[in-house]
Amino acid sequence: MPNRLAQATSPYLLQHADNPVDWWPWGAEAFEEARRRNVPVFLSVGYSACHWCHVMAHESFEDDDTATYMNEHFVSVKVDREERPDVDAVYMEAVQAATGQGGWPMSVFITPDGQPFYFGTYFPPGPRHGMPSFRQVLEGVHSAWTSRRDEVGEVAAKITRDLAGRELSIESAGLPTDETQALALLQLTRDIDPASGWFKGDTKFPPSMVVEFLLRHHARAGSVAALEMAEGLCGAMARSSLYDQVEGGFHRYVLTPRVGGPLVPHFEKMLYDNALLCRVYAHLWRATGSDLARRVALETADFMVRELRTAEGGYASALDADSVDATGKKVEGAFYVWTPAQLREVLGEEDAAFAAGYFGVTEEGTFEEGSSVLRLMETGAAEDPERVARVRARLLAAREERVRPERDDKIVAAWNGLAIAALAETGAYFDRPDLVERATEAADLLVRVHMGDTARLCRTSKDGVAGDNAGVLEDYGDVAEGFLALASVTGEGAWLDFAGFLLDIVLERFTGEGGQLYDTADDAEQLIRRPQDPTDSATPAGWTAAAGALLSYAAHTGSEAHRAAAEDALGIVGALGPKAPRFIGWGLAVAEALLDGPREVAVAGPVGGELHRAALLGRAPGAVVAAGERADAGTEFPLLVDRPLVGGEPTAYVCRHFVCDAPTVDPAELAAKLGG
Repeated sequence: MPNRLAQATSPYLLQHADNPVDWWPWGAEAFEEARRRNVPVFLSVGYSACHWCHVMAHESFEDDDTATYMNEHFVSVKVDREERPDVDAVYMEAVQAATGQGGWPMSVFITPDGQPFYFGTYFPPGPRHGMPSFRQVLEGVHSAWTSRRDEVGEVAAKITRDLAGRELSIESAGLPTDETQALALLQLTRDIDPASGWFKGDTKFPPSMVVEFLLRHHARAGSVAALEMAEGLCGAMARSSLYDQVEGGFHRYVLTPRVGGPLVPHFEKMLYDNALLCRVYAHLWRATGSDLARRVALETADFMVRELRTAEGGYASALDADSVDATGKKVEGAFYVWTPAQLREVLGEEDAAFAAGYFGVTEEGTFEEGSSVLRLMETGAAEDPERVARVRARLLAAREERVRPERDDKIVAAWNGLAIAALAETGAYFDRPDLVERATEAADLLVRVHMGDTARLCRTSKDGVAGDNAGVLEDYGDVAEGFLALASVTGEGAWLDFAGFLLDIVLERFTGEGGQLYDTADDAEQLIRRPQDPTDSATPAGWTAAAGALLSYAAHTGSEAHRAAAEDALGIVGALGPKAPRFIGWGLAVAEALLDGPREVAVAGPVGGELHRAALLGRAPGAVVAAGERADAGTEFPLLVDRPLVGGEPTAYVCRHFVCDAPTVDPAELAAKLGG
C-alpha cells in the first residue's frame, strides 16, 4: 500500500512511495506526530539521480523487517534536497560539523523540536568496512532515546546552539581588490596539477565557476597564467570520461582509480553542471577561438535541449546514473560504457579497432565487468575528423536502442536560470537562433508558473504545476542572471523588468545587516538556523549569484540601491577569495566585473546586427549590453535613452565608472573597446 509520499510531485519522493517504511514528507504534521508518540524523527535526504541513495533504499527501505522497526520506533521523514535546499543545508552543516564529512544519502536523527543529535550518510545493511549496519544504528538511537533522554537532549541543544552561533560577519572584509584577485590566482596555481590540467584530489568535480573567474581575470588583467589554467582545465574535462564522448553533455564528477587506469565518472547528468559548463566553454571559445570549446559548447547545448527539455519548455533536473544493462540488471553506467565486442557489433572490425584506440576501450576493460568508459586518447586534433564523426553517429544510434536512464522531470527555478543564460549566449555566439528560442521558452515557463502574480518564486514545478516550496536565494539570483542574459541577447526589455522584480525581493527579503545575505527569505519557514552560505557548491552560491545579478541590473538601470547591495555582498570575496578560491569562484568572477566597471554597452541599431554581435562577443568581464532602435523615453532599456543612430548608422556607446567613450559605428572598433 503506498505511503504518504504517493501524493508528492517530486520524482525522488515518488520513488519511495511504495516502500514499506511509513514515510512522511517534511512538514509540521510529521513533527507533531513525533511529539504525540514521543519518538525521534529519522530524516533521510537525497535526490533522484543519487546512486547511493538508490542503494540504501533497496537494501534498507525496501526491507520489511527494517521498515517495521523504523515504523515502530521513529517518525521517518523523506526530503528531496533539490526541492528543499534549506532543510538540506541546515542539517548537512550539522553532519559536517559532527563527522568532518557529508554527502547523500544524508541520515539524521532529530528531536520532535527539530534538533539533530545523531548523524550519518549511507549505512549498509550489515556491518562493513568499520561502519555499523543501519539496523545497529536504529537500535542504538532507540536505546539512547529511551534510556538516556536527558543526554540526548543536551547533545541536541548544544549542536543547535553551535549552529546558531555561526552567523557570518563581513563588515571588515572590504571590497575585492586587484590584490584579492591576484592572491586567489596564486592559490589556484598551487592547487593545480600541471601535468594533467586538473585540480589535485582524487574526486574531480567540474570547476565551472573557477574557470569563469580565470577567463574574466585574463580579460581584465591580461594574465596569461589564468588563461592557460582555464584552457588546461577545460581541455582535461573535455577529453576525459567526465564528458559523454558519444552524445555530448557532462557527468557529475570523476574519480581517480586506485590502481592506474583512466578517471571513472559518476554517471548522473545534472542540468546545473551542463548549463554552467556550456556557458564556460562558449566563453572560452569567445576568448580563444578554440574549435574544441566551440564543439563542446554546442554539443552540450544540444544535449540539454534533446534530453532534458520537458513538454512545458523547461529543463528537467537530471538523468539517473543507473540504467538496465543487457542482462536486465540495473547498474551504474550501463547506458554509457562499451566493450570491444559491442563496438565490433555496431561498427565492424575495422572501425571498431579505430574506435577502441581513439576512445580507450580495452579487452580487459577500464570500468566494470570488462566494459570501458570512453575518453579521448589523442590530445590534439583527430587525424580523421570525418571518420570520428561517423563513428560517433553510429555509436549514438546504437546506444539509442539501450534502456535509457530515468529522468527527474522536476523543474528547478535556479538551474533553469543557469540554462537560460547558457542557451541564450551560446545561440547568439554561434548563430543558433533555435537555442535562443529554447531559452526564451524556458524563461516564459518561469514567469508563468514559478513567479505567479507576486514575483515570489516557487522553487520547483512539474508538468506545468507549481510546487509548494518557496524559492531560495539561488533561485532569485540565477533566474535574474538568466533573464539579464536573455535581455542582452534578444533586445527584449521585459526580461530586464522581470529581473528587477526578483532583485527587489532580494533587497527586501533576503538581505541582513551589513549587506550579508541569507539563503531563505525573512518570512520563510523557520528552521533551527536561518541558512547562510557564501561558498559555491555544485552551483554558484545564492549569495554571489545574487550579487552578480544585482551588479548587472545596476549597470543596466543606474540603480544606486542595487549597486550598493552588490558591493556590500561582495565583501565576503575579499575575505575568502585569497584563502579558498575554489569555493568562491563565482564571487571572484563577479568581483572581476566590479573591478572592470562593469562596462555598459548601448547599441542603437538592429538586434542581431553586426554591432550588436560585436558587443555580445566582447570579453570585458560582466559587460551589460542593451540593443534596440528606440532612443526615446519609450525604450525598454534605460541605457538606450538619448542614444540615437549617428549619421543614420547603427551606433554603439560604451561607458564605465561614469565616463563614456566616443560613440562608434565600427564593429571592429567596438570589439577593441571591449577586449574582443
